[in-house]
Amino acid sequence: MLPPRSDFPPGFTFGAATSAYQIEGTAGAGLSHWDTFAATPGNIMDDSDSSRACDHLTRWPQDLDLVRDAGFGAYRFSTSWARVMPDGVTVNPEGLDFYDRLVDGMLERGLQPFLTYHHWDLPAALSAQGGWQNRDVAQRFADLCLAVNARIGDRLASAASLNEPWCIAWLSHFIGAHAPGLRDIRAASRAMHHVLLAHGTAMQALRADGATNLGIVLNFETSHPADDTPEAARAAATQDAIYNQWFIRALMGQGYPDAALEGIGPHLPDGWQEDMALIAQPLDWLGVNYYTRRLYTGSDGLWPSASEAPGPLPKTQMDWEIRPEGLTEFLTRLKRDHTGDLPLYVTENGMALEAGADITDDARRVQFIADHLRATTAAIDQGVDVRGFFYWSLLDNYEWGWGYGPRFGLVHVDYDTMTRTPKASWHAFRAMLS
Repeated sequence: MLPPRSDFPPGFTFGAATSAYQIEGTAGAGLSHWDTFAATPGNIMDDSDSSRACDHLTRWPQDLDLVRDAGFGAYRFSTSWARVMPDGVTVNPEGLDFYDRLVDGMLERGLQPFLTYHHWDLPAALSAQGGWQNRDVAQRFADLCLAVNARIGDRLASAASLNEPWCIAWLSHFIGAHAPGLRDIRAASRAMHHVLLAHGTAMQALRADGATNLGIVLNFETSHPADDTPEAARAAATQDAIYNQWFIRALMGQGYPDAALEGIGPHLPDGWQEDMALIAQPLDWLGVNYYTRRLYTGSDGLWPSASEAPGPLPKTQMDWEIRPEGLTEFLTRLKRDHTGDLPLYVTENGMALEAGADITDDARRVQFIADHLRATTAAIDQGVDVRGFFYWSLLDNYEWGWGYGPRFGLVHVDYDTMTRTPKASWHAFRAMLS
């Protein structure tokens, strides 16, 4: 059972979240680097692609009904860059028409539209020119944001520039698990800087265009040493600097962390220091995505000289440890060390869980949500200005490199028939919010 609505402040926003590439299907969109990544053998666990996904492109009215009927007051969604600008530059009016209808559909159902301008589907044409390694991507991204804002900005409750820049830059260019699938320290280092430059450039352009209530969504993941050796402590601290400090410090005008600059610094573009003021544009709010923690041991290998170790806690279908108190820790840490009184939203938190014989039975997910909602109120009780909580995700969907195996949804999707079936967790939110 979820905690009562009365445990949260008046006006606290509850919502569900999705992303364009994971649910829409790719009909009518240009080629993205995720399309080409998925077409390469070995990149996706089940060799699937997102060509159909959840067919949200045609079934969006039903999906918005599910958001409304669960009692949520807001819907967090993203625009597909490859749909709005198939070549990364030229606006496709039909792509904007879809988001125009979608936002009107939200408002008709009493839902606040929370937009994310970019959730990872970079047009393949831009990727071929270097993508996030290329400084010019910053202006291309600002152009995307301005085109979208011109069409739907008048009806948005809020807008985030980017979702999880660590995934856009590091997971994709250093670890190689996401498109474009590179494992190159120079490419990763440049992407780590240019993704922030793109954010700052877009924020400045959007402000000049009259946009309001702007933020960015970062992911945070607890980094702990796996043992009591100095090597493990150093490995965990380095990973914390890359994952949890790099972006928030730059956004808050605090500079890049030294522990991350040790390896990234030699590969940053010349004159990067001159971009830091532009990156640190004022924010109206910060989105916090939190799922798990990692344990690290030291290694004799190249920087960052860290190896991941298995942890003892219960795990999700993704093999991610379940540690709700980490959400409280990050919310309080952000206020203390970085954001001060800036409003925070939990923009993603959720659990992948295998479907059993009864596809609606996800009692473990209900417990997961309850524990993380309590972790959120614990931070509020400590003075953190948390304004909302968005569950990831409304629907089972295309889970990037994992394909269609992991199921994060409050609503089960039969990928053959596209039938939507609310799970116990959806009903738990409905009981709480009604």
